[in-house]
Amino acid sequence: MPAKKSTSKKELNVYPVLLAGGSGSRLWPISRELYPKQLVNLVGDDSLVQNTIRRLSPVLKTAHVRIVCGDDHFFEIARHLEELDIPSGDKVIAEPCGRNTAPAILLAVLEILKKEKDAIILIFPSDHVISDLEEFHKQLQTAISLAKADYIVTFGIQPDYPETGYGYIEGAKKIKGGALAIKRFVEKPDERTAKNYLKAGNFFWNSGMFAFKASALVKEFRTFEPEMLKSLQAMVSKGAVTLADYSELPDKSIDYAIMEKTKKGVVLPSDFGWSDIGSWKSLYDFLPKGDGENVIEGDVICQNTTNCFIRGDNRLVVANDLQNIVIVETPDTVFVSDLEQSKNVKTIVQDLKRHGRKEYKSHVTVYRPWGTYTILEENSSSKIKRIVVYPGAKLSLQMHYHRSEHWIVAQGTARITNGDNVVVLKENESTFVPKATRHRLENPGRIPLHIIEVQMGHYLEEDDIVRYDDDFGRG
Repeated sequence: MPAKKSTSKKELNVYPVLLAGGSGSRLWPISRELYPKQLVNLVGDDSLVQNTIRRLSPVLKTAHVRIVCGDDHFFEIARHLEELDIPSGDKVIAEPCGRNTAPAILLAVLEILKKEKDAIILIFPSDHVISDLEEFHKQLQTAISLAKADYIVTFGIQPDYPETGYGYIEGAKKIKGGALAIKRFVEKPDERTAKNYLKAGNFFWNSGMFAFKASALVKEFRTFEPEMLKSLQAMVSKGAVTLADYSELPDKSIDYAIMEKTKKGVVLPSDFGWSDIGSWKSLYDFLPKGDGENVIEGDVICQNTTNCFIRGDNRLVVANDLQNIVIVETPDTVFVSDLEQSKNVKTIVQDLKRHGRKEYKSHVTVYRPWGTYTILEENSSSKIKRIVVYPGAKLSLQMHYHRSEHWIVAQGTARITNGDNVVVLKENESTFVPKATRHRLENPGRIPLHIIEVQMGHYLEEDDIVRYDDDFGRG
């Protein structure tokens, strides 16, 4: 007899999508607009985005990871992937501007559907931490099973205290796998309301993590946000997600756009040691404590100090007779606050931005596609930088009208274009680039190139510079 044809459906591939937008201003001064908290090593030796990727294994394949981020962070996100030995390739999806989670998630879904007929997709904010990985992996498997059954799953965190800084989800009847139908989403409550939610037992913190079938989510967008779907489909099909088009999309969260309206939504109660690291207080609560219930990082000396978070980055920090205080030191700022009220630093960041202070936006060290530069000293007529160029990388070919530059090689090998000449310099060698001279700095070696740059003349930012190509040498 002839063999029967298999009627089983092809198993869908599973794609983890990380959301890496936002500036994390409640963790200023470590987190800044050009280098936000998801890129910082706040827990362990990896950045938060790297931690998020690592904890997906072995349940999810890191080869299928996609990360949605802003244009400003594209290259640094790609570098963090490469540090994990994950080729960045098509894994980083850049938004020209932030338009909240609904457009970000839909953009990722449509990009994945360009290569898959359908897929199971899990959404993870890239700035959260989880301590119980075994339980987390169990819940991932459950969520995937629910998604295969056409449910749109949100992970609801079992609350253990009346938190007023999170949104809540109220669960209704049981579905399967421990999941509950979603009755409603609730905005951040006051303390009395939060205590009542805790007593009720069917309210959960909104984690911002989801699981769904790509086709199921697209269908819900077609029903509830047809214009957003149509606009993004047009952008993705053209292969050009431009600022002009993307900025016209509505600024909507996935909760407001879809989850509050869909009949397919379920909440999966979860308890795996989750925190969103949304403030210095939440980071303090998550990290292990030392003597005096303090969290100490860096070069710090404490005396008669308890229940404090103290982080030194560049200098010795000495604390005496303090309680319930956060101190965060960086090369250009020192932040001191009551620990409980530290989340209010967000309003300070807004003030810095309003007054044009650069500290809201960037650190002393600035990250570029080719490496980093650190401003060591500057005044009205000179500036001293430390430049680090990654192996094989090069800066743009450029010229300055109003300043000259001295370059001294401190480590590695430099190939330097200086006018019509190309020279190779090694450690302790230097060159001088006069004004109005085309020049380029490259690292042809296998180790990072360290250069000390001394600029002389009036520094006029972009008004002073002519670029002949971009930071990849493309004309």
